[in-house]
Amino acid sequence: MSEYIFNLPDLGEGLVEAEIAEWMVKVGDFVQEEDPIGAMLTDKAAVELSAPVSGRVLSLAGEVGDTIAVGAPMIIFETEADQENGNTQTTPPAPVVEETVAVEIAAPKEEKLSVQAKTGNILTSPSVRRQAREAGIDLGQVRGSGTRGRILRSDLESHRADGPSASGRPLAAKALSNEVTKTKVIGLRRKIAERMSEANREIPHFAYVEEIDITALESLRQHLNSQKLPSEDKLTLLPFIGLALVRVLKQFPQCNALYDRERNVISQYQAVHLGIAAQTPDGLKVPVVKHSESHSLDELANEIRRVSTAARENTAKREELMGSTITITSLGKHGGIASTPVINLPEVAIIGVNKAVERPVVVNGQIVIRTMMNLSSSFDHRFVDGFDAAMMIQALKSLLEQPACIFITE
Repeated sequence: MSEYIFNLPDLGEGLVEAEIAEWMVKVGDFVQEEDPIGAMLTDKAAVELSAPVSGRVLSLAGEVGDTIAVGAPMIIFETEADQENGNTQTTPPAPVVEETVAVEIAAPKEEKLSVQAKTGNILTSPSVRRQAREAGIDLGQVRGSGTRGRILRSDLESHRADGPSASGRPLAAKALSNEVTKTKVIGLRRKIAERMSEANREIPHFAYVEEIDITALESLRQHLNSQKLPSEDKLTLLPFIGLALVRVLKQFPQCNALYDRERNVISQYQAVHLGIAAQTPDGLKVPVVKHSESHSLDELANEIRRVSTAARENTAKREELMGSTITITSLGKHGGIASTPVINLPEVAIIGVNKAVERPVVVNGQIVIRTMMNLSSSFDHRFVDGFDAAMMIQALKSLLEQPACIFITE
């Protein structure tokens, strides 16, 4: 017998370390070569790793949430001596990168269990989904012990051993409970916290709020939707705002830019790679519509819908979650009157869309009912002057209040 040391491989994109997202094995387990052994979290994706050899697990490098440096020991296996030809360490093969977003992660055990609903977004890793599919198991009947009921590999194995009736039983109701669930802040939630803190610490935010009369825009939207077939997806306000923003940024390229702090370089873009802040069961993600300037209204609407759905369903590719040059964030009907959006590093501007409401306003000396909506925007005051920020939002307001102008191209 001999030991095989599996070092954390280079996961690409210049990474020097990665976070342990999930262990799929434990000390004492025997694994076959290419069996899934764990997942490591990078800034953009969960990278699922496979065993490079067959053997018994002797030790693991840390717990879920810990970070490991690239090249450092991750797992030590006990193997047959002839399998390694006497070597105790070797360079592992390249890891398999699942095309999933960073939220495909596990969490440490919580102090209570929950049962996944049949409907809704089931949280689990790609390998667990694959094993369940091969075994013909409905993941909606499996009780998950991870964060927010995420199904771990051990949960699936317990379900297979006990049968669906055992794990499908509802939990007993409690009249009173002093139970407290403690969950280590790891994975995407930790990344969100770090990025938000960094953005607030590094960027002097300049906030600008303006009200927009979208009565004409809403009339146009409803008219276009009335021309669509019942089976077709209806237009929301978001693609109109995105298309108008694309037009405006031609005049204000300093707002469509990225700041490289390491090189101290600001890069202005002609192309508009539009980030769409999307709330998911695992936290905020920003899928990207690349080259939004090349899309028509319907094309932009379809792309916004596609990338947002992929982000929520954990099917977005890594390249669809990076590279935005400016971001739109909206909470829809929950948008409130105004907000203070935090800039999405390394961008220099973000446009926040608040809810649209009908209210009385004065038009030509008369009180009339109009559909009004506020835009709450933030700019990096180091690179966007307050005057330019105000002028950009006023130009955007002009297009949204006279929506026919959105479709006039030079």
